[in-house]
Amino acid sequence: MTQPMPQVHFADGTEVPALGLGTWHMGESRKEAAAEVRALQAGLDCGMTLIDTAEMYANGGAEIVTGEAIRGRRDEVFIVSKVLPSNASHKGTITACEASLKRLGTDRIDLYLLHWPGRHPLRETVAAFEELRASGKIVRWGVSNFDTLAMRQLSAVPGGENCAANQVLYNLSTRGIEFDLMPWMAERTMPLMAYSPLDEGRLMRHPGLGKMARTIGVTPAQLALVFLLGRDNVISIPKSSSPERVLENRASADIVLDGEQRAELDRMFPPPRSRQPLQMI
Repeated sequence: MTQPMPQVHFADGTEVPALGLGTWHMGESRKEAAAEVRALQAGLDCGMTLIDTAEMYANGGAEIVTGEAIRGRRDEVFIVSKVLPSNASHKGTITACEASLKRLGTDRIDLYLLHWPGRHPLRETVAAFEELRASGKIVRWGVSNFDTLAMRQLSAVPGGENCAANQVLYNLSTRGIEFDLMPWMAERTMPLMAYSPLDEGRLMRHPGLGKMARTIGVTPAQLALVFLLGRDNVISIPKSSSPERVLENRASADIVLDGEQRAELDRMFPPPRSRQPLQMI
């Protein structure tokens, strides 16, 4: 029996699914584009209505694939895209956003992120984000790959308190953010987006996780996603170009682990006991 998709709330009350769709490495091959579109549409059909993309991915190719996938159903979808730090001056941010909108074939981006901290002053980027928000070209904005210190610095910038989300590397084998970043964000009702939730496929080959998954009767990928689905305020964005794999990912939302099973995951992948440097891919 398919359970309702868990939801995550933004500070403004907007709900999004806790399991979305990533597009990293999509749009790199014309031969694969049709299959990638079908995979994204399969995800939309089963309630994974958040799509994460970026101008960096395939130099805009992933945004083009996303635009094709959402054609005729834009209002169903929550679109996340990102501006490169090298483009994140005041003028550059606005120009980059307009180019992303064109590739996506839409008039608005639901969440627009600074891809990682860069050389342009945050006050310029934030001012551009606020201008884009006022014009309706973006609905809200956030950041990616910001650690706790960077988030505090952002909060001190005029308008920085309007940051809606932070997207970081987070999965069973990369749990350092649980010590300080996640609590800091939770206090502000700020969703955390988890990229590479399967550790670029490495978790699917982990012997202990594989054994546990076989015992439960699920796949290692599903078990890794179930762990994230059990965390408050977290949106996972696994990427797949296969409709079948997308449906497998969706089925992870129907899996319930008991306390002992969750404790076993903690034994295999211990949570942090001290502050750790933010990891990135």
